[in-house]
Amino acid sequence: MSASWADAPSAGTVGVRLVKHGRTKITYPAHLLADDGERVTVRAPWAGEGVRDFGFVRFEPGDVFTEHFWRSRWYAVKEVRDAAGALKGWYCDVTRPAGLADGVLVVEDLDLDLWVPADGGEVLRLDEDEFAASGLERSDPVAAAAASAALDALEERARAGRLTELTAR
Repeated sequence: MSASWADAPSAGTVGVRLVKHGRTKITYPAHLLADDGERVTVRAPWAGEGVRDFGFVRFEPGDVFTEHFWRSRWYAVKEVRDAAGALKGWYCDVTRPAGLADGVLVVEDLDLDLWVPADGGEVLRLDEDEFAASGLERSDPVAAAAASAALDALEERARAGRLTELTAR
């Protein structure tokens, strides 16, 4: 895997591939905003089909995600804005560190997530049941421990009002 897109002749659009349980969940094009060799930042419209209503937030056509991925950290932080540019909040995915393969940013989702609403409402830990059911604690206890620690660290930052320190340029 290459270290960055810094030497790429045309780094405007990149592919992002989200892998879950060994299978590609979704691949989508994104606009590359920055790649410093450690953190890759891209912007993409909502790539899902139609509306996804989680109860605490709705992702829908027109939403724009500014996504930050790290090559050495076990998470991704995604700023979510609606079509008018209003901030909805931050969706944080616990992942293995991101990598580049064949010119595509590859991110392996480890089921744990955190939602941080823009309005200062309740920070939500998500999908801990999916994580427990995934069997990662048995099959790869080191990765499971890193994933749990990443979720705890993200939650601690969010509750302290310091999540955006991760995404500042």
